Amino acid sequence: MAATTTASGIPWFTWALLTVLCWGTYGVCMHTGSMNMESKEHGRMMAFLYVGLAYFLTAVIAPLIILKLQGGPVEFWKYPDTGWKWSLFAGILGAIGALGVLLAFGSSPNPPVYVPIVMSIIFAGAPIVNAVVNTTKHGWWSHVQPQFILGIVLAAAGGVLVTYYAPKPPPKAEGAAPAVTQSADTNTSGDSKD
Repeated sequence: MAATTTASGIPWFTWALLTVLCWGTYGVCMHTGSMNMESKEHGRMMAFLYVGLAYFLTAVIAPLIILKLQGGPVEFWKYPDTGWKWSLFAGILGAIGALGVLLAFGSSPNPPVYVPIVMSIIFAGAPIVNAVVNTTKHGWWSHVQPQFILGIVLAAAGGVLVTYYAPKPPPKAEGAAPAVTQSADTNTSGDSKD
């Protein structure tokens, strides 16, 4: 692994690990936010609205401030056509992906149980799609080594295993008596007070 650093002196893999941390907790936070909206019927779209607001603050305001501070061009309407079109398309793909996460949660039979399943499918599948699309885009299939194919297979297998064996609450026993709690009429030894 190359030990190159960015202009800030921070190694590139630090930023990659930051992304892993953020995207790894993204689904849990989005599900928690949507479940805590007052409207259970519209909670997911209400949460998505705030996700969009966060995107605006993080991906529009912050870059404009950084560009201004670094003396970069802030007249984004003058950026090269090919550059801004592909970048806009990337943003649309990201937003559609975020919407897909919420819709997957809403379509699952038991959302809290399915949150890790949905996210494991996404995060195992996305690198595979990226590897195939990038290799195809650059025409590198003739340079593919067996280890690359093995990596794709292992990523898929990992996604299947995490999905299939995701932690689930134990099944409720039929006819089981409800749990008995200690009432005010019982002392600490469990004997009834007279």
